[in-house]
Amino acid sequence: MKPRRARAVFAAAALVALSAASAAAHHGWSGYDAGQVLNLAGTIRDSGYEHPHGFLRLEVPGKVWWVVLSPPSRMERRGLTRDMLAPGTRATVVGYPHRNDPNEMRAERITIDGRTTELR
Repeated sequence: MKPRRARAVFAAAALVALSAASAAAHHGWSGYDAGQVLNLAGTIRDSGYEHPHGFLRLEVPGKVWWVVLSPPSRMERRGLTRDMLAPGTRATVVGYPHRNDPNEMRAERITIDGRTTELR
């Protein structure tokens, strides 16, 4: 194989490998059961406004849920700021439970102080 062609093949292979690694690093939504809708009201105990997805720990009677939110850029565009997710804030979250982790859910929408934000 000619050196120029070998470099092109190597570059293409590297690009494919990096794309696959990137896709594997980001979880898919198939791990959540969209057939079972959860509607939880509770108090935010902790939150993170970071990539790839924000999160919060929502305390409801008898349990604390790990709630996966949207990327911060989407939340910000839709009006859900970091400050709104402060610990101690009351929130209602609608979403889907994780198929394998009984303490995790993916949020579709969140309501804080009477304002609902669509996350997906």
